[in-house]
Amino acid sequence: MYYIVDSTKSFESAAADLDAAVKNNGFGVLHVHDLGATLRGKGIDFVEECKVFEVCNPAQASKVLSTDMRLNMALPCRISVYTEKGETKLGMIEPGEMLASLSDSEELKEIAKEVETSTIKMIDEAK
Repeated sequence: MYYIVDSTKSFESAAADLDAAVKNNGFGVLHVHDLGATLRGKGIDFVEECKVFEVCNPAQASKVLSTDMRLNMALPCRISVYTEKGETKLGMIEPGEMLASLSDSEELKEIAKEVETSTIKMIDEAK
């Protein structure tokens, strides 16, 4: 259900490379949540880094929403760059698995597989 890879890059370098990979693969970055900074800003002693990228391909999102509007709650796709015990990782919940748990539609399964292939490519390019 998860796709997670290790990176030899620094956290910031992997995050910058993910941003570029998203754009190079026809997706857009809608927002980046810096969870580590947010937690530290609230006074929590959180040592790890974590940025969550909300990414979207408008054509694919339109297909999903046209098939089942309830799936707006599963969009956009989220790809994370984070550290765990000082090691940089990139990962996501696989879109195919996630949408399969939310819908029986064969059309949606096909769309999710296409998106999954693209997002795995982005992660692999950034690692």
